[in-house]
Amino acid sequence: MAENRKKTSLGGLVVMGVIVAAFVYFGRGYYYRAMTIHQLLTENKQLKEAITNLTDEDQIGYAKVLTQEDNEGGLVTRIKFVETARDDKLRRILEKEYTIPGDVIHFDALIVKFGDKMVMDGKGRALYLWRRIYGDKTPPEKGFAIEEPGAEPRRYADLLAALPIEQRELFWSSIWDLANDPEMLKEHDIEAIYGNVVYSKLEEGLIYVFKITPTGQVFIEVVPDM
Repeated sequence: MAENRKKTSLGGLVVMGVIVAAFVYFGRGYYYRAMTIHQLLTENKQLKEAITNLTDEDQIGYAKVLTQEDNEGGLVTRIKFVETARDDKLRRILEKEYTIPGDVIHFDALIVKFGDKMVMDGKGRALYLWRRIYGDKTPPEKGFAIEEPGAEPRRYADLLAALPIEQRELFWSSIWDLANDPEMLKEHDIEAIYGNVVYSKLEEGLIYVFKITPTGQVFIEVVPDM
């Protein structure tokens, strides 16, 4: 009888241990899901370290004309759009082709500009996200998507590697939503979240190099196609 009670007691402890372990595991997942972008920006030291480790970026990609042809509706430009890696300007991390009416092409990016207090070394940093491409004759909302909205930009795939996947997803899906919340921006020392559209009349035989300043301003530099 005593032996049976002992077995029952041990069995109960095992079950209880499984329940506790499950609670800790799923509770941890719930905590990450329930966390807000405000809490993430306020409490996560690893996130601040990642932003601090952002280097001053320069060349971030380029576009080149593949063909320009006249059809019944007018001139059509087919371009190759390339985004390069942060640590290697020659390594392509995103490469897409687009066919766009006309020859004046707009390149639309979202910028997050962090202030001096947000980062640990007191120097401002900026993140960007390529949003869409469209021609002069095309409404912006009908432009072609470059990066998937809310997804982690490929150029920053390693930036938040130290964070759990739930927190990484939260950051990338929510950071842009702070643009219209002045109090939140001020509290987290984010100077601005805004769109930056650059455009140029594209011609064959030239490379249109995209560059970004440390303050988050995107611009185009034109060089001959070698």
